[in-house]
Amino acid sequence: MALHQEIQFELDICNHLASHGWLYAEPGQDGDARGYDTARALYPEDLLQWVQTTQPQAWDTLVKNHGAGAEAMLLDRLRKTLDERGTLEVLRVGMDMLGLKTPFKLAQFKPALAMNPDLQARYAANRLRVVRQCRTNHDDIIDLVLFLNGIPVATAELKTDFTQDINAAVDQYRFDRIPKPKGKPFAEPLLDFPRGALVHFAVSNRTVMMTTRLQGPSTRFLPFNLGDHGGAGNPANPNGHRTAYLWEQVWQRDSWLEILGRYLVTQRDSKKNVSGFIFPRYHQLDATRKLVAAVLQEGAGHKYLIQHSAGSGKTNSIAWTAHFLADLHDADNHKLFDSVLVVSDRNVLDAQLQEAIFDFERTKGVVATIKGEGGSKSAELAEALGGGKKIVVCTIQTFRSPSKPCKSWPPRRANALP
Repeated sequence: MALHQEIQFELDICNHLASHGWLYAEPGQDGDARGYDTARALYPEDLLQWVQTTQPQAWDTLVKNHGAGAEAMLLDRLRKTLDERGTLEVLRVGMDMLGLKTPFKLAQFKPALAMNPDLQARYAANRLRVVRQCRTNHDDIIDLVLFLNGIPVATAELKTDFTQDINAAVDQYRFDRIPKPKGKPFAEPLLDFPRGALVHFAVSNRTVMMTTRLQGPSTRFLPFNLGDHGGAGNPANPNGHRTAYLWEQVWQRDSWLEILGRYLVTQRDSKKNVSGFIFPRYHQLDATRKLVAAVLQEGAGHKYLIQHSAGSGKTNSIAWTAHFLADLHDADNHKLFDSVLVVSDRNVLDAQLQEAIFDFERTKGVVATIKGEGGSKSAELAEALGGGKKIVVCTIQTFRSPSKPCKSWPPRRANALP
């Protein structure tokens, strides 16, 4: 009975995704788990289709150079690159191959401007696939694996509340999904950080939890829930599972690609090695997306208030919002803001914001932080604003002072995030 209920839960999720732009095949049909390359932790069919459709000239060059071995060459090279650089960087930057003038693109995320038809076509060509019952090299079976162009980006372990609660799925990850268990000669590439899936979801009918790094019993899971009328968990859903928002909203095609392309943030240690990923919790996704949607609809010059609690990740929410508003364009592809000002009321928070916003920065020189190291803070702020920095971080005391230098500037549109 328990197995039957869990299978039906899987079916509910996969059937919804299949009817909303995802690739999915029932077990026993082409496109199911049999197409998964366990050793390489890749779904070759989707990778090859993506490359051949979006980069035909590069593929032709690869075939010319390697003949019948082109497919194996591509798969092996990708596996090696993922091992060396990690999944997120490879998806966003691409992969170099000998004999090609430009890197192979492994995904196309939505461009800020809708003016390039080639990028729009490539974005539409992304292949999202959900596969049930994927076997690992350690003979574990993962309930669901989500792929982008053949590269695994998420896993999910499902439990139904009729038999087991969310803690059973969490414990399964902690104790049965260890990337390199004792006695095994190598780590499982699907589960290993940072070269495997980017996030792992523990899912029941009622609640969701997630982690970005599996570390055995010490793995830390965070709740990924809507909240239930001011309390924990999720409200009752008259149309089905309480957790349906996960596959109906978060895994919705455009939403999921935006999360992978814009929200995920790489953290690095003092030696520049990848030490963690920041994955947005549901309330952070919800808040930042509502802010951007409101600004697009209402234009500049409005005020918004977001209520938060201690430990809710407000610093990261501010950092995401700052970067998104700095790149925001209207329906006519006009930039909405010349600069985004992030203003805090105390120095400790100012330092936290500076660190977070710099961590989220993709292009050097986008962010200016006002520290007063080279002179007065007011002059430094005036220079940053006058010089067209996209994001400027300062305290409220500094923000009050640069009025005189500002008078000579041309008209500019700025948005402040207090």
